[in-house]
Amino acid sequence: MLKVGIIGYGTIGEDVAEAIGQGKAGAAEVTSILVRDKSKYKESDPYGYAMTEDQVQFFSQRPDIVVECAGHEAVRKYGELTLVNGADLLVVSVGAFADELLLNRMMEVAGECQRKIIVPSAAIGGLDRIAAGSVGDMDEVTLITRKPPQAWYGTFVEQQVDLAALKEPYTAFEGVARDSARLFPESVNVSAALSLAGVGFDETKVKVIVDPTVTHNTHEIAASGKFGRIQLQIQNTPSARNPKTGYIVAMSVIKTLRERTSSFIIGL
Repeated sequence: MLKVGIIGYGTIGEDVAEAIGQGKAGAAEVTSILVRDKSKYKESDPYGYAMTEDQVQFFSQRPDIVVECAGHEAVRKYGELTLVNGADLLVVSVGAFADELLLNRMMEVAGECQRKIIVPSAAIGGLDRIAAGSVGDMDEVTLITRKPPQAWYGTFVEQQVDLAALKEPYTAFEGVARDSARLFPESVNVSAALSLAGVGFDETKVKVIVDPTVTHNTHEIAASGKFGRIQLQIQNTPSARNPKTGYIVAMSVIKTLRERTSSFIIGL
């Protein structure tokens, strides 16, 4: 049985925990969930999972893998700690790795501890093709992200434009992935995953659009190189509880966990 620890119990963390409880992650069980304030969840957890605010207690359950779904700060605070405690780390908030020093340090620690840092496909697709293509020369990788206005409340985009009054697409950002990952820590983690799979944070071109004409979170990927060319459009259904993310993120995490104990794996 794969022992799974979860950091964070927001939209993604709760969806992951629920799916594990329903048996969708195969031979996996939740050992503990690390949260900031466990009193908030007394009535909301139907599976009776152990919740704790104490990192020592959390790691004392000896999880085989820890799923981070609590934001960039959680990666910085608990990423290395997870590895030295003998667990693999599955990172949802992959935009934290736009900090090159953090990424290099965690890769070094993972090697020393013989542990793995795992980045699921989450809200994006085609990472297997991009990662394979990066073995040879790659010419370019670009990403255009479109989300409806309600996905941008609580971000700095609110200071740029009146989201409620927006009638046509508005470009909130155009630049490279290192900057987009820092500016949109909850909304554009896909740019970080794409960068790590392909040509890096400073060569991956990103455009972020607030689009009142769409109802799905949409990502358009284009890449070319020795392997050929890929053009891919993904439309993710936004979560009803948090429009910044989509249901597919938790689904991708569950697929990754399921594969850890499965004898048959597709799509690596």
